[in-house]
This record gives sequence, structure tokens and C-alpha cells, in this order.
Amino acid sequence: QVQLVESGGGLVQAGGSLRLSCKFSGGTFSDYHMGWFRQAPGKEREYVVAVTRSGGETYYADSMKGRITISRDNAQNTVYLQMNGLKPEDTAVYYCVATRLVTITTNSRLWDYWGQGTQITVSS
Repeated sequence: QVQLVESGGGLVQAGGSLRLSCKFSGGTFSDYHMGWFRQAPGKEREYVVAVTRSGGETYYADSMKGRITISRDNAQNTVYLQMNGLKPEDTAVYYCVATRLVTITTNSRLWDYWGQGTQITVSS
């Protein structure tokens, strides 16, 4: 069974940076597209970014584009999310996700596996 374990969340001041990591286990990492969603209090889950199996293509949502970078290390079974210029409105639980679908989707229901989430709080 695939498991995803996120780390790297925490409290940061506005304008600061964080790097999230997501360790994949229980399957063949390179078979999966990987991504991140987030959910703020009282809001629906929101697509943030995804990377293809090989790492060759990335797809960013407009909400954080230009401030984040997704990458993956297929040798380490890990995906990373570098976040810069954080804003208070970025406060949310961030989830690592995986899918074996042919194409990447922004529909949260079509991602097969989810991590437990890591909290990011950005203070003003």
C-alpha cells in the first residue's frame, strides 16, 4: 500500500520560506505523478502544483505560481515543494498526493493517495 509522509511545515513570518518534503513508500515511485494540494480553514481543498513521473513537466496553479517550485528525486522516492515569499493567505494544511492517471488533474477526487498533511502558518 502506498504511503505518503510529509514533513517541513511550521510557522513562518510573511515573506519567509519553507521547504516541504514528501516521502513515498509502498510502490514504484516513478509510476506516479506527484503533487500538492492545500486546504485552508473553512475552504475546500485547492490544487497547488504537480510534477510528472519523470519530473520533466510541472503544472502550477495561479495562486502560488512564481513563488513555489516542485521537484522530485526518483532515487530517493521523495517530492519537494520549495515555497518562497509566503503570505498569510497561504496558511493551510498542505497535502502530498500521488496518482497513476495518464494525465495530471486538478480534481482532488482523482488523486489516488494522500498524505496526512502538514500545517503551514504564515504570520503577518
